[in-house]
Amino acid sequence: MEIDYSNIKVIGFDADDTLWVNETYFREAEEEVGRLLSHYETPNKIDQELFLMEIKNLPTYGYGVKGFVLSIIELAIELSNGKVSNQIIGKILDIGKDMINKPIELLDGVEKVLKVLSKEYRLIVATKGDLLDQERKLDKSGLLQYFHHIEVLSEKQEANYKKLLNHLDIDPSEFLMIGNSLKSDILPLINIGANAIHIPFHTTWQHEKVSGKEANGEDYKTVERLTDILELLQ
Repeated sequence: MEIDYSNIKVIGFDADDTLWVNETYFREAEEEVGRLLSHYETPNKIDQELFLMEIKNLPTYGYGVKGFVLSIIELAIELSNGKVSNQIIGKILDIGKDMINKPIELLDGVEKVLKVLSKEYRLIVATKGDLLDQERKLDKSGLLQYFHHIEVLSEKQEANYKKLLNHLDIDPSEFLMIGNSLKSDILPLINIGANAIHIPFHTTWQHEKVSGKEANGEDYKTVERLTDILELLQ
């Protein structure tokens, strides 16, 4: 399938698991929580219940480590019938602090790609999550110099993208989004007439997965590595 990118003027990048590693740390934390709360339930059941708790709390806490930790604490109280110890609550808080303080691990080729593309295109970041946490990660990444604009969205749906493009005076046909999530980074952009390139990450949060039926027939490219987009755009 050939897609013409010659009209592109602005390129948007997702942040987590597109520019740097993120979801891996959540999976590691979930395993630690499974061990920590194993006195109350099996690790598999804990994992399932934690996902349900996170989804229930999304409208209240939004995305990111802080909401994740609050959901773990709520689950621990629920599973223990209110008997969970202060020591375990403290360990859950430590898990969250450790996640927030993780070093930024850039994915292969990120800086090379940004350096090349920033000479020809206006680059922006369009990500979601906790504002303070995302700003911290961007600052620690050393990549801020390549971006004209940073947007931390509460959700990545068609309406959010339309509002962002309108605010920045960007025609959808001249915009290309690059990200790892079909649900958040790709399909909403295609649906509003923009362009998108999908770069799968080896770990995807269950909430971000879409069915084959939802993904089939949409006009977007999938590449294995971020550096592959240079060949498509040059």
